[in-house]
Amino acid sequence: MNDFSRIQSWFQEFGVDFIAILISLLLIGSYYRFLHIRIRRDPTYSIHAVNALARSLWVRNVMANPGNEVMAVQSLRNFIMVGIMMASTASLLIMGTLTLSGQAENITHSWHAINFIGSHLKELWIVKVMCLLLDFVIAFFAYALSIRLANQVLFMINVPQADQESNPVLSHENVANRMNQAGYMVAVGMRAYFYAIPLVFWLFGPLFLIVATMGLVITLYRLDRHQSD
Repeated sequence: MNDFSRIQSWFQEFGVDFIAILISLLLIGSYYRFLHIRIRRDPTYSIHAVNALARSLWVRNVMANPGNEVMAVQSLRNFIMVGIMMASTASLLIMGTLTLSGQAENITHSWHAINFIGSHLKELWIVKVMCLLLDFVIAFFAYALSIRLANQVLFMINVPQADQESNPVLSHENVANRMNQAGYMVAVGMRAYFYAIPLVFWLFGPLFLIVATMGLVITLYRLDRHQSD
């Protein structure tokens, strides 16, 4: 069998799933490209930009007005607890996905009962599970990084005013930037959770992957907008 025949045979078996995941990634990528363009035109279009502005103003207010230390610590503690909970959830999902990867021989056929156009080979099913596993690993690291950054802010935000002036690296702008990095990591982790939904549907077939991705893009479009119109 020559190379062309191998490629043709591969595409006949896996082509539909390959095209489906490309369409899914293209839909997600196109949506974030659209969001990026809208944010550059109007920073307040996205709820994420508004949240970043709110975090920056909060840090500046706390660091410029002594006496808010307890409130700041309580708020950061709550932020960190959310990150810990979500990272723990990601760990459980990783272990569950690893367990699922070892059951390919037993459940491939039942999960593909409604897979009318995609491949039914267990090797491809393992690839799908590995993509889901990678998604949960990304979520875990994003939440873990958010905890790390928030723990750094926990000490920086209580630096006295005199020390802030003598150490520009501890200015409220730099601390706010660190806080926004933590918030960005939380957003990345949540987006990874969201994209797990289409990946789970992919286990049942490529058509479900595309439909679930379209539903996710529509949902994100409504959730990401700060404006109600």
